[in-house]
Amino acid sequence: MPALTLREVLALDPVRATEPELLAGARGLDRPVRWVHSSEVCEGANFLDGGELLLTNGFGLTDATDGVRRRYVRELAARGAVGLAVEVGRSLPRMPGEVVDEARRLELPLLALHRVVPFVRITEAANRAIVARGLSGRSVVRPRGDDHTAALLADLADRAALNQPEVEARAALAGFHPGPGARLIGVSVHGAREAGAVDRAVRLLGGGGALRAAFPGDVLALLALSEGRGAGDPVRAVQEAFRAVAEPGLTVAVGHAVAAGSGWLHWSETLRAARTTLELALTVPPAEPAAPGGPLVTSSRAFALERELTRGGVPANRERLAGMVQHALGPLLEWEAAHPSDLVRTLEVHLRNGCSPTRTAALLHIGRQSLYQRLERIESLLGLEIDDPDLLGELLAAACAHRVVRGTAGAAALGRARVGAA
Repeated sequence: MPALTLREVLALDPVRATEPELLAGARGLDRPVRWVHSSEVCEGANFLDGGELLLTNGFGLTDATDGVRRRYVRELAARGAVGLAVEVGRSLPRMPGEVVDEARRLELPLLALHRVVPFVRITEAANRAIVARGLSGRSVVRPRGDDHTAALLADLADRAALNQPEVEARAALAGFHPGPGARLIGVSVHGAREAGAVDRAVRLLGGGGALRAAFPGDVLALLALSEGRGAGDPVRAVQEAFRAVAEPGLTVAVGHAVAAGSGWLHWSETLRAARTTLELALTVPPAEPAAPGGPLVTSSRAFALERELTRGGVPANRERLAGMVQHALGPLLEWEAAHPSDLVRTLEVHLRNGCSPTRTAALLHIGRQSLYQRLERIESLLGLEIDDPDLLGELLAAACAHRVVRGTAGAAALGRARVGAA
């Protein structure tokens, strides 16, 4: 699958919210974007490796001379930047003419961002999409050399043609000997170049053992929890272990638990569930606010609804999901299009937490009275009671579908219409 292009980045919700205007470089809209950075200094080009879209609030350009501004654009182009997006209206009242002139001369895409959106929201959405595009639709990158563990994990994750004696022999060669009553759980970690977090989690879990290897982009592991470890929930135990030992910034996806003696196809399934969950965790906005700091640790069970809705991929399901959303939540979407609100997200968080006002208000960081006002507005717009048992499944599925496809249906066309031609 081709890399994410600048045109596609401009179609993302947080970018569209800035009301971007393309001032130069229309021919570069289909360039692949490797990463999105932000910098407020005129020496920002020094930190680029090529392929980046650079965001700036323009503060460094405000009092700069014409020559410094032109040199800034030239250095960005020389470092291989895909484009420059400048916030105008606050630090920088308008885009300097020499910046536009130099960008046009070099055919460097130059965007004026007319509305303020925190850059962290833009970079998070864009970089998640970039990572997911790299993961989507491809097999595990095959290991080099004689790394037997990595080769076995790659074969299991890709469901290569294997048989049980072969898998057991290769696992034994890698030092992996799960007991007959052990439970195996697949884990995929993004953001780590080595398996240290997996090793620390295994020690915290009692040293049951693991097959683990670092691949380009992520770490893949198959953890064994011994039979005598206790009768608790093994998936939750693994999640809690990674929350305790994984570094901030990592994304950890945990598969489901399978019996060690259930056969290699089940070993494969938990690994594949972990990888699918990781891809969703990197691309789909979270249903609930993440805890500040620390790693993001989730599981295939937490993304069970998303996985079912997107079985076969988002593009193949987009029309069906959009119809589901419109049917169940149409009045809410019309209201949110005309009024700043967070009603659909409030509805989903409320439903996911058993319609508990205390839990919902705490997760949304609002008071209970504010929550009650939102819920009353939702019920008034939809003309129903959201705690009706007959409606819970439909409303939750629709809210989840809205989050999954938000900004994708028609986004490319809208993005092209907004940025226009230079």
